[in-house]
Amino acid sequence: MQITPLTWILTIAVTILFFVYEFFVHVRKPHEPTIGESARWSVFYISLALLFGVGIGVVSGWTFGGEYFAGYLTEKALSIDNLFVFLLVMSAFAVPKAYQQKVLMIGIVIALILRGGFIAIGATLIENLSWIFYLFGALLLFLAYRQAFSSHETDPANNRFMRFVRRHLSVTDEYHGDRLTVKKNGKRFVTPMLLTIVAIGFIDLIFAVDSIPAIYGLTNEAYIVFTANAFALMGLRQLFFLIGGLLQRLVYLSQGLAVILAFIGVKLVFHALHVNELTFINGGEPLLWVPEIPISFSLLFIGATIAVATVASLLKTRKDRPDADTPPAIDPSIKKEYSN
Repeated sequence: MQITPLTWILTIAVTILFFVYEFFVHVRKPHEPTIGESARWSVFYISLALLFGVGIGVVSGWTFGGEYFAGYLTEKALSIDNLFVFLLVMSAFAVPKAYQQKVLMIGIVIALILRGGFIAIGATLIENLSWIFYLFGALLLFLAYRQAFSSHETDPANNRFMRFVRRHLSVTDEYHGDRLTVKKNGKRFVTPMLLTIVAIGFIDLIFAVDSIPAIYGLTNEAYIVFTANAFALMGLRQLFFLIGGLLQRLVYLSQGLAVILAFIGVKLVFHALHVNELTFINGGEPLLWVPEIPISFSLLFIGATIAVATVASLLKTRKDRPDADTPPAIDPSIKKEYSN
């Protein structure tokens, strides 16, 4: 896939413009979005992402188009999992609904910046170190295990990291609009709003470790990795307000993501064996008999796993809810080790 520097510059510039537009048109003035507003913009961003994937397929071939769609699906699912934890953080800090848009927007921008950095690092490692696929594969298998079985009950507002932050900053007990700092009696204080953003930024760092090796297991093209991540994060703010209580009903999403991460981990290990250069494995020769999992199968597997996890979650919560008007508690499995 031939991507010129000009294409990179234009892609990054357009991405930045989208987020600038989002901030000044939708986020700058605090308000709680309506369902209609959230639905329209969610459809717009998802449609834009799908059209971009079709464009990649038409211009560069459907192998790359398939890699983009597989990556986009994976990153979108991981981003929705991100929303679970954002919900926990904002609940723990009791963020007023009118200011949640700003918290989400800043959190999403931090996520994009961090993932951009990891994408650059990942591309450099892959280009220079073929054995890095072994490391990425092992990391994804570990993350899959943690995703499936971690169930630590934690308070995002009172974990070790946030206690460390509080020890070094003077914090007010109340919100002052959407301000991050406030001056009282001649002394500068930070507000709970800033603490919420710090907590979300820390969580974004953890999620970047999950998402970048996962998508590099589906494509080696840094451009596809970046655009799939960018489109997965675009519209995430609107999706949060659109699906609202539905987030709490996706109780099997963590297990579905664990299956996807494990699958990509195995795919990476197979690829590493197929291009092996480590002398202590087969004398440094590639194991050509090891199968390469085609991207078409990867796309089908990821889509089917997300669908099964979603349907199973909705069926279970519908069956278990004693009162249709009473939302279920958030599944403990989403309270992972991000507070450790």
